[in-house]
Amino acid sequence: MSLLVGGMPMSSSHRISLADLLSSRRDKTTQNRAQKLPHNRTAYARTPSRSTMTMLASLFSPSPLLTTAASTSSSATSLPAPHAVRLPAPRPLTATLAAAAAAGLLLLTPAAPSHAEAEFKVYYGTAASAANYGGYGGNANKRDAAEYVYDVPEGWKERLVSKVEKGTNGTDSEFFNPRKRSEREYLTFLSGFRKLAPVGAVLDNLALSDVGLQDQISSADDVTSAERKDADGQVYYEYEVAGAGAHSLISVTCARNKLYAHFVTAPNPEWGRDEAVLRRLHQSFKTVDFSGQD
Repeated sequence: MSLLVGGMPMSSSHRISLADLLSSRRDKTTQNRAQKLPHNRTAYARTPSRSTMTMLASLFSPSPLLTTAASTSSSATSLPAPHAVRLPAPRPLTATLAAAAAAGLLLLTPAAPSHAEAEFKVYYGTAASAANYGGYGGNANKRDAAEYVYDVPEGWKERLVSKVEKGTNGTDSEFFNPRKRSEREYLTFLSGFRKLAPVGAVLDNLALSDVGLQDQISSADDVTSAERKDADGQVYYEYEVAGAGAHSLISVTCARNKLYAHFVTAPNPEWGRDEAVLRRLHQSFKTVDFSGQD
């Protein structure tokens, strides 16, 4: 059988199959399309050369200089390693409770008395006349016969008063601070006074028999006086003399036809240190009558 190709018969030697013919046509069509492609599209289809790949690798690979600088900067700005902090071990519950109990005891324990809260004792004075003066100092068996009382700080010493001194200026008792003898407390009395004179006249009369008091009054920056009554209605005159070198507190009253004058005096340095104690001594003085008591 002969085939017609292009309208012409073909011999058996020139015979080609239909599959070969179709394959030949596809090859020509593909070649024609490739010739029609633009030059740049063909270039993009090419496989990159080895030199191109090397150049791209060098461009995109990190620079050794930059890598070294970044490493140095990172190490310079890195923070030091944190130090380990050792926390104290938790205390046992029993130890905690014991500490709390000890703290509570400390809070409840009263504080030791300060110098202003010193201990005191009561002195009982008899105001006996020089003729009936039976001894020198001491406070034994005096309470029943006492006519006045006042407080004395613990540690103060009693000065023994002689019969002559008692008879001349009426000094009946005296105590002093052994650290400073001029810081003292004493009482004088005079018989024959049924009532107090005017408040100003009493202080002047007391100064007549006390040279030290005269000097204080004459150099005083301030002298104050006041009148008070106790619970029994007895009248007391109160004086405060702020002298140039010393400070005095004086309390005066009348009872049993006697005038009693209680003095508390101290140099200014001791007054500044012991004022609270000295004012307590001044306020503690009063006349008493224990004769009718058991």
